[in-house]
Amino acid sequence: MAEQGKTLSDLGLTAIGGLNPVISDICVDSRSVAEGALFAALPGTQVHGARFIPMALEQGAAAVLTDAEGAALARDALETADAAVVVAEDPRQTLSYTSALWFGAQPRTMIAVTGTNGKTSVSTFARQIWMELGEAAVNLGTTGVEGAWTAPLNHTTPEPITLHRTLAAAAAEGITHAAMEASSHGLAQRRLDGVHLKAAGFTNFTQDHLDYHETFEEYFNAKAGLFTRVLPDEGTVVVNIDDPRGQDVVALAEERGQKLIRVGRTPDADLQLQGQRFDATAQELRFAYRGKVQHCRLPLIGGFQAENVLLAAGLVIACGADPQAVFDTLPHLGTVRGRMQLAATRQNGAAVFVDYAHTPDAVETALKALRPHVMGRLVVIVGAGGDRDRTKRPLMGQAAAENADLVIVSDDNPRSEDPAVIRQEVLLGCPGALEVGDRAEAILRGVDALGAGDALLVAGKGHESGQTVGDVIYPFDDVEQASLAVAALDGGVT
Repeated sequence: MAEQGKTLSDLGLTAIGGLNPVISDICVDSRSVAEGALFAALPGTQVHGARFIPMALEQGAAAVLTDAEGAALARDALETADAAVVVAEDPRQTLSYTSALWFGAQPRTMIAVTGTNGKTSVSTFARQIWMELGEAAVNLGTTGVEGAWTAPLNHTTPEPITLHRTLAAAAAEGITHAAMEASSHGLAQRRLDGVHLKAAGFTNFTQDHLDYHETFEEYFNAKAGLFTRVLPDEGTVVVNIDDPRGQDVVALAEERGQKLIRVGRTPDADLQLQGQRFDATAQELRFAYRGKVQHCRLPLIGGFQAENVLLAAGLVIACGADPQAVFDTLPHLGTVRGRMQLAATRQNGAAVFVDYAHTPDAVETALKALRPHVMGRLVVIVGAGGDRDRTKRPLMGQAAAENADLVIVSDDNPRSEDPAVIRQEVLLGCPGALEVGDRAEAILRGVDALGAGDALLVAGKGHESGQTVGDVIYPFDDVEQASLAVAALDGGVT
């Protein structure tokens, strides 16, 4: 963990006028500032953090990190204080590097995964493979910190101080290997800068987060930052070349001279998926790594899981593991929480699955992946989150209608929006769907509709344990609700 007594220069910072105070702490929340702290006043989407510089100085901040705009906004307070002022062109990136130096430790083998869908699955499978190989490993992201050491996280990619505090704590607990999810928000805000990566992965690129990124290209460029900025030249890029933007990632890697492992079904893939066969509980894979054919039984539902597993295998190989030893672990992999997770089974054999699919492509992919495992009808519950990209809502309804036999539109996390309005926008894409606003009732009715050989996919919330309505998070777990519904309808048998 961080040591006391580090000066600004120890943290790679140079203040205007050459002041070099000893720093006691670093923080972005002015309410947390204590005597001797470095306060980072960052530009925000609503307000510039410079607004809080006077408060930070009153509480004893020894130094302030900001940009030129922030220094101008707080000029009066800074001129009358004796605190050091560091003005950076990109204060977010500077804070990330500073946080890395402040906490001073992270697991020695780090990888990161970006893409619209599959980040949690790939990072979790990589961690599982490492643990099967005897390594002390964790994955960090949407589901928190999981593995040989656990901790909660509030964001897929935490802000730099929290991230590096967590990495240092993991290293102190003996964690040697870590797999991270790299969200577009986190990359755009430079949160991963300062993480020492050996390899980075790209899953896919489809519509999401256009409420934050103004255009598709801006969204892609944010993700591309993982390969053009965060991963060093000597790192390895593991890329799904079946995705249309995969070749763009390959070009970025080749331009920097980074090593490449291409994953996909095409003949030029280094790690090539050659065939799949599905049954009710698993799938068999035939694949080849640089010409050598492999075969294994993968205990996971959904064809896309094979792509996620092979990408994870490629990342572990990129970090130095023996390829055959990696492939020997694949039959032992387990379902990722909230990702095509078998939640309950009815007495008639019908199954209920829960998945985090919350984009049009993810809904389509999940349903198409389930279809080969299901002999009867496919039922889906779909919704959309409030205060997020509205343009994807009818597309999600359309994806559900085109790939399921029965669609139920229900509430996801409406947040500050009117849930009825959100449902109507989803229904534009599936006008014949059943509308059931209450999510618990929707799950009960979906389970009740299942005959022998049918399956229900509850899409959207996955691992989440709460439902956000307004400013309140109510306890709600799709897996738990599915189990309760089956128990209620089948007399306690789940």
